[in-house]
Amino acid sequence: MVQTLRARLLTALSGDPGGSPAWIRELAEGDDAGHFAAGGAAWTVHGSMATLVAGIRALLLQALHPGAMAGVHDWSTYRQDPLGRLSGTVRWVVCVTYGSTAQADRETARVARFHRRVEGAYVDGTGAERSYSAGDPALAEWVHLAFADAFLTCQQVWGEPIPGGPDAYVDEWSRAGRLMRVADPPTTEAELRRRLHGYLERGELRGDERVHEVVSFLRRPMLPGAAGIGYRLLFEGAVATIPRPYRRLLGLRRSPLPVVTGTRIVLAIAGRALASGEGKRAQDWARERLARLHQADAPST
Repeated sequence: MVQTLRARLLTALSGDPGGSPAWIRELAEGDDAGHFAAGGAAWTVHGSMATLVAGIRALLLQALHPGAMAGVHDWSTYRQDPLGRLSGTVRWVVCVTYGSTAQADRETARVARFHRRVEGAYVDGTGAERSYSAGDPALAEWVHLAFADAFLTCQQVWGEPIPGGPDAYVDEWSRAGRLMRVADPPTTEAELRRRLHGYLERGELRGDERVHEVVSFLRRPMLPGAAGIGYRLLFEGAVATIPRPYRRLLGLRRSPLPVVTGTRIVLAIAGRALASGEGKRAQDWARERLARLHQADAPST
């Protein structure tokens, strides 16, 4: 049962039941340390089991911007291939976090090539019609803010302490924002929260039928059996961490049940399942690259 759960989780996250597709193994290649220091804030947050909740929370928040939601509604394959869509996003996060700068740049270029054709029109929070494109820096900013806020918040609730504290994570992950053409990403927790809340204050967010469609989809477990039951708890845990004004737009209420504790239990079970196999984690492949580079730089005797 544990191995079945492990295979299902790895398939959802990496697209491979063994957890080592070619792009994961490529983390051992490259000629530099990458964008982020080993054991630093980004490595810690993105290597945490809390990311399983953070991914759900980020998708919920991102859906509240009608421009971002229009792009998802018009172009995303999440309805037909939710696990494929998930593993594609995980691939970018993992490669940017743990890969060499060359691998991170290639993955960012891969995402950008898909985004070049994503464009259309939407009705904004004031009722005015606007055009959108996935390469729009303003939309990229919202996606970056929602992502960083979700991963930081979930780490604070369910993860271990962040090296350097919350500001260190926001500052480090601002580099990923710049890779995605965010002109001036926040570098502190306070600035991140202030910028995020600014969208709400300006009336740029809205909850409509498209948002409720995404919420309804995300409620449904993408995995069968016990994994599906666990997913339901993760969803409720994600909702519990979202401030009330955003929950109201999403049409969601915080569960009266102890879902934060329940989520902690599910994450512990998932963590044990993933650790039960012999495969390497993304960090392990990256450390092989770092060890090789360190050995190459060591003076010969």
